[in-house]
Amino acid sequence: MKITTPIKLTAIALAAIFGLALAAAADTAQLPPAPTKTGVTYATDIKPVFDQSCVKCHSGEKPKAKLKLDNLENALKGSKDGKVVIPGNSAKSPLVLNVAHLSNDKDTWMPPPHNKANIGPLTPEQIGLIRAWIDQGAK
Repeated sequence: MKITTPIKLTAIALAAIFGLALAAAADTAQLPPAPTKTGVTYATDIKPVFDQSCVKCHSGEKPKAKLKLDNLENALKGSKDGKVVIPGNSAKSPLVLNVAHLSNDKDTWMPPPHNKANIGPLTPEQIGLIRAWIDQGAK
């Protein structure tokens, strides 16, 4: 038995224990493509999507997972588990994997299926727009 096997298993176990998303393990080929639109910004393009589908739970005094998506600064700050937006790399951004329902941990899917607020999943076009925003630097 190779020495790397226990190390790999330990890394995977630690990631599972601490709820770390292993973006490489998610099937990013299933992500909707980013549109060709340039100049995508939080204020113009992303805030309306977040206002419709996210801020009901991710704003205010006690946001879920301590993630606020009500303004650009808060979105870039991330959650209790760390950054959710990796500017320039939407395919590895936990936010994209979660809204596309591709993260390995179904508890992180947003909006959650069968949520109390009855908010439906984001459309492929909305996910693509979020991808474009992140890939263009998340401004």
